[in-house]
Amino acid sequence: MTQTTSAHHQGGTAPPAARFDAVVRAAVGQGLLGEGGPVAGFIDTEGVRASVGALHDAFAATPEVLHTFAAKACSLVPVLRLLADCGMGCEVASPGELRLAVEAGFAASRVVLDSPAKTREEIRLALALGVAVNADSLDELRRIDALRNPGTASVLGLRVNPQVGGGSIGPMSTATDTSKFGVALRDPGARAAIVEAFRERPWLTRLHTHVGSQGCPLELIADGVARTYELAEEINATLGVRRVTSLDIGGGLPVNFTDETVRPGYADYVAALTAAAPGLFSGRYSLVTEFGRSLLAKNGFIGARVEYTKDAGGRRIALTHAGAQTATRTVLMPDAWPLRIGAFGPDGTPKTGPSLAQDIAGPCCFAGDVVAYGKELPELAEDDVVVLYDTGAYYFSTPWAYNSLPRPAVYGFRAVAGPEDGAGHDGPVTFTTVRDAQSLDDIAAESGLAHADALIQRDG
Repeated sequence: MTQTTSAHHQGGTAPPAARFDAVVRAAVGQGLLGEGGPVAGFIDTEGVRASVGALHDAFAATPEVLHTFAAKACSLVPVLRLLADCGMGCEVASPGELRLAVEAGFAASRVVLDSPAKTREEIRLALALGVAVNADSLDELRRIDALRNPGTASVLGLRVNPQVGGGSIGPMSTATDTSKFGVALRDPGARAAIVEAFRERPWLTRLHTHVGSQGCPLELIADGVARTYELAEEINATLGVRRVTSLDIGGGLPVNFTDETVRPGYADYVAALTAAAPGLFSGRYSLVTEFGRSLLAKNGFIGARVEYTKDAGGRRIALTHAGAQTATRTVLMPDAWPLRIGAFGPDGTPKTGPSLAQDIAGPCCFAGDVVAYGKELPELAEDDVVVLYDTGAYYFSTPWAYNSLPRPAVYGFRAVAGPEDGAGHDGPVTFTTVRDAQSLDDIAAESGLAHADALIQRDG
């Protein structure tokens, strides 16, 4: 589906505070948001290309680097194919994500499989395809010993946990002392066991680490990468051969959710790594990155219709169609994942007027389904539209099926600048369907409709 309408730009670029205003207006005007589509996700395709460009620019001086996109951040085939077209590889962490990467067209040599619980069948498939595999434990290495065909094209690595500590969001910190990920580097005997694992396996050529993401400062991430770099140097020196030839340094660049500015940027990330491990970018090791949220978050938003408003106990509540089913992390951990909210009228234009503290609640049938508490916004009313900004990653792409609420439609868009004649002329906003909204028939089928009588016992 491709539809076009108008978008207003100043001097060829929408003002930062109104980056998506014209897109919201266009979506309402075309019926993508409204009675027939009360919630939808939107992806800025040119914004995605710009973010990928910024990543490549930051690493431009690095002799050999493969940038992979963490598929879990936006597991939609058209988005993955866009990223492949931008020159990205793909990091996957399940059989499903591997299938999506294949369908999106990533070459096997540009796919990396990470997971702490790979089955034998999953490992067999990865090795047969020739995708890179990072073992999460020494036990997994022994499993690969038994399954590996010497002719496989897969690059094989081992994930280590540098145990440098956690950030401000515990569940997003993967380098704590007791993290479930990787081989705990500072545990007694672990370092020697890792060196021995590389001694015994000439085919083991990569070290992998990932310190965490949101809530982890650059200094913490850089410290973990530096300790992994030092381990690679130790392995090669101890074995007297250049056994470790590549380092997968993960991703994890945090996103600023407080305003529209992109900070920190990829150049800040490279500077932090350079300070912590000066030899990292020397070319001695090829590098792999695994960014996700930082590439997509600010290039997407959720739009949702306000169905009702009410007052309860002196509190104003706007009941919308954007709740825990599509903003799961924010609803369940509001302090860790706050979102900026925009208020728009029924025609999709930004609302004005005095601010009022309002709760923005969702449609799920539990009391905690609230996206924002006491948010100061122009007073919302029935048929208005709210926008949840910075939700291009981990939100509408992987919704929660609570209450059997349908998965929302997702649209990609391009906002093209209009004539620069100072007259306020509009350029087009073009929408393309990325994922159709889930139908009630789809929900029934997923819920076992084909086996409806399976549990009914019949006599005789």
